Amino acid sequence: MSAETLTWLNTQTLLGMTSERGRAWHYRAQEQGEQSNHYPGAIPVGDVAERLFFWDAIKVPVLAQFPADIETMTGLDAEGRPMMAQQMPGMVAVARSDTRQVFKVFSDGYEPHQYREWLLGAVSNILGDTLVVTSAGLLRHGGQAWVEVSVPETLHDGRTGFGYRPNLLAATSLDGSLATTYGRTVTATVCDNTMAIALGQARGQQVKIRHSRYSGLRIEQARQALSLVEETADEFTDTLRHLSSTRVTDRQWFAFLDAWHPMPEEAGRARTIATRVREELVEMYRHDVRASTWQGTAFGVVQAVNTWAHHKQPVKGASRAERNQEGAISGRFDKLDASVVGTLEKVLTS
Repeated sequence: MSAETLTWLNTQTLLGMTSERGRAWHYRAQEQGEQSNHYPGAIPVGDVAERLFFWDAIKVPVLAQFPADIETMTGLDAEGRPMMAQQMPGMVAVARSDTRQVFKVFSDGYEPHQYREWLLGAVSNILGDTLVVTSAGLLRHGGQAWVEVSVPETLHDGRTGFGYRPNLLAATSLDGSLATTYGRTVTATVCDNTMAIALGQARGQQVKIRHSRYSGLRIEQARQALSLVEETADEFTDTLRHLSSTRVTDRQWFAFLDAWHPMPEEAGRARTIATRVREELVEMYRHDVRASTWQGTAFGVVQAVNTWAHHKQPVKGASRAERNQEGAISGRFDKLDASVVGTLEKVLTS
């Protein structure tokens, strides 16, 4: 990872409740700038607006450039040759108002959702008085953004000893990668992982709004779709207790590995990769406190795979923080947990 990427993570993402969750893995004191991005408690809404969302998304014309003679030229190319620019009808580029960073070219029906309005404004209206901002940030040079709100204190299930936070996650993009999405998530505080809310559920409740000129910020619709954070807590507790009471023997654990990540019969690169992944999962399941605490249960299996995917799985083309946050926004980790549960159920009933 480059120093520039570390600088971005330390200045363009904000992490709250660090007195409970600890420092982010990317924390570097020398990269923090004038103000730390770590908050012992909640993140003030004003800080999100001033530090991250102080600029606007703007729509600018798209020009096509052609060779020209002296009489029709509008400028010169890099080689000093005369060129003529012509506006492309029906096309716009979306860019940052401060840096002029262009995110993507769209048809002119695309409507950028301003982060201050669609994330901060929406969250403020949905919140009530019982939730606080616990993380926020920009990714892809500002092309993606999120705001997460949670209950003020970590919840602990007395039966399993597991700590977690129910969240509402608001996210959107200016580069075409995301619709504006409001969804329910759960964060496991022992490892800061995103987990599925309900057993076998591939995605928590959410509402998505497309970036079009006809889209409107339907707060009531979002509020109804998201329901209550307390409901999220109840659903996750039921899931947690069911999985932690489901016994998994060593034989069943290795049968799960065979089903989840089969070992290729022929020697080669694929077998080498499979061997490494299986060894890492076994190490996670048996010796890493983030999963080994629940070894011998279905929850230990889910936690081992989920934690491996967050912290060990190879990452290409992005930082791990970016990949993990996009996974939370898109529901990829919910789908992962649901798939693990489905695979394990087949092993346990065979």
